[in-house]
Amino acid sequence: MQTTGVSTYDVIIIGGSYAGLSAAMALGRSLRKVLIIDSGNPCNKKAPHAHNFITNDGRPPAELTRMAREQVQAYPTVSFIEGLAEDVLAYQNSFEVIANGATYTSRKVVFATGVTDLVPLIPGFAECWGISILHCPYCHGFENKGKKTAVIGNGDMGYEMAKVIRNWTDELTLYTNGTSTLSSEEVLKLNSHGILVIENEITDIEQNEGNIVSINFKDTLPETPAVIYTQLPFKQQCTIPDKLGLEMTEKGFILINKCCETSIPGIFAAGDCLTLQRSVANAVASGNKTGALINKCLIDEDF
Repeated sequence: MQTTGVSTYDVIIIGGSYAGLSAAMALGRSLRKVLIIDSGNPCNKKAPHAHNFITNDGRPPAELTRMAREQVQAYPTVSFIEGLAEDVLAYQNSFEVIANGATYTSRKVVFATGVTDLVPLIPGFAECWGISILHCPYCHGFENKGKKTAVIGNGDMGYEMAKVIRNWTDELTLYTNGTSTLSSEEVLKLNSHGILVIENEITDIEQNEGNIVSINFKDTLPETPAVIYTQLPFKQQCTIPDKLGLEMTEKGFILINKCCETSIPGIFAAGDCLTLQRSVANAVASGNKTGALINKCLIDEDF
C-alpha cells in the first residue's frame, strides 16, 4: 500500500472503497495531491460477486477493489493510509484530519464512508446477509431468477418491494414478520399476482455458510425460499459527519448540493452515504463526479 511522509494535501478522502477510489482517480488525473484514508470495511465484503457493473460484471468485490487500488496508485500524487479517521477539524480555509494518531491538513475533505446496515436480531439473519438475504434485485436478481423467493417487509415498503421482485420470479411470498400493515387493496393486488402474504413472526433462519436452509416461524410451518430480499435500516458508518453537524436527509443520508458539497463548505461526500441506490456502478459514478467537481472548485479558487 502506497504511503507518504507529506502531511498537507489538496484533498483528503475518508473511505477507500469504490466511491473514494473513483474520486481519487479523477483528482489524481487532475494533478491534485490526494490522501485516501481507509479502514478496510466495505459494506459488500460478504458478497461473493458484484453485478450490473459494465466491463466487470460478476467479479468478486475484493478483486474490484484490488484492481482499483492498483490503478489509482499509478498516479504519483495519490497516497494511501490504512486506518480509521478519528476526527476532522474545520478551519476557515482548511481542514485537519486525524488518523492513526497523526494530523493531516487539506483544502477539501470527501466523506466516502458508506453506511452500516442494522441487521435484525433474528438468529441466522446476519450470516445470510449479503449472500442469500439481499438488498438489490438489480445486483442479484438475474442470478436468482425463477427461484423460490421471499421478501421481508411490511406496509408500503413491503408491497412495493414485492411488486418489484415479482419481475424476476413467479414463486414469491411476502413475510411481514408480524401483523400486516398492508391495506386490503394491496393484499388483494399481491394475491392476484400469486404473491402470498405470511404475517407470522420469524423466529430464526437455518442456514449453511450463509445460504438459507429454512425460515422458521412462531406459529406456522417453516418456509424454504432460496433467496430473500429486504431493506434494512442503517446508520452512517462514520460518526464524524454527525459530530461536525453536517445536515442529513430525512432518511439519514448526508445532504449534498448539486456540486456534491455538504452543508459545510469544503466538505464533500460521495457513494453509499448519500443514497439508497447502493451499487458498485453508482458508487463509482458518484466518486467520479465528486472528484471532477472538487477539481473545478480548486481551479476557481486559484484562478
